[in-house]
Amino acid sequence: MNILIVADPLELFKIYKDTTFSMMREAQRRGHKLAACVPQDLAWQRGRPVTAKVREIVLTGEKDAWFRVETLREVPLHEYDAVLMRKDPPFDAEYIYATHLLEQAEREGARVVNKPRSLRDHPEKLAIMEFAEHTTPTLVTRDAQAVRAFHAEHQDIILKPLDGMGGMGIFRVKADALNLGSIIETLNKDGAETIMVQRFVPDIVKGDKRVLVIDGKPVPYSLARIPQGTEVRGNLAAGGLGVAQPLTPEDLKIAEAIGPVLAKRGLLLVGLDVIGGSLTEINVTSPTCFQEITEQTGFDVPAMFIDALEKLVASGK
Repeated sequence: MNILIVADPLELFKIYKDTTFSMMREAQRRGHKLAACVPQDLAWQRGRPVTAKVREIVLTGEKDAWFRVETLREVPLHEYDAVLMRKDPPFDAEYIYATHLLEQAEREGARVVNKPRSLRDHPEKLAIMEFAEHTTPTLVTRDAQAVRAFHAEHQDIILKPLDGMGGMGIFRVKADALNLGSIIETLNKDGAETIMVQRFVPDIVKGDKRVLVIDGKPVPYSLARIPQGTEVRGNLAAGGLGVAQPLTPEDLKIAEAIGPVLAKRGLLLVGLDVIGGSLTEINVTSPTCFQEITEQTGFDVPAMFIDALEKLVASGK
């Protein structure tokens, strides 16, 4: 296969843990060819297909100079067997514009993973609304009074922005309501921005588990991201400790209920965030944790993903 990866600049990758890098390494090991670009490299002009200025690369196996650029050229996206959209959040206007360009490339014959329309249709915080039976009590609102009423009912809550990543902007407010007003003002900017509020799940001390689902099938291990010290956030970017562990019956039930539904919508790779048996987020932009799970358990997550990608390409869908 010829594979194009649309991602953040390669120079910024932390290859010791980066999931996209692990995909690329497994693809090259199987003899597939790699190219990479950033969303800024995508372009469309009337009368021409969507193109990208790409770097065709080879992974060197070295720690620092880990890739070598073979050629630089402008290529129509439909010439690739697969285009992997692996740009990290934020899920901002530029991200959305990139999905529109990628969707146009699909109309021209490109195969894009994950499917651009489904990326837009499943914002990571709000996608849980469709699967409410698996979630903790949750409120999505701009209304400060609604947030106060939710706190009065549940006493211990988590507040977070809809466009955050890596644990950014997450606050916990306990029964004493300390700083609740200030936190609401900070997050929803006097009603200008919608926020999410969830009942605090005490099982966060056991970890915010990332459950990976590939082509509708769960990886048999999750990565429990365990908060450290006085931190309430388990996100690895916020200093959480990642511990791989077998899926629990509750994890498996959630993954088996949601995974096949999303796979039918062209979401080949999904990351479910589960705390204490409750679904808290559905990650579809660039789910991570491949390397941590593989290194700790021996289960080859990148191989499972490339197997699924090869199957998709071979199917001609």
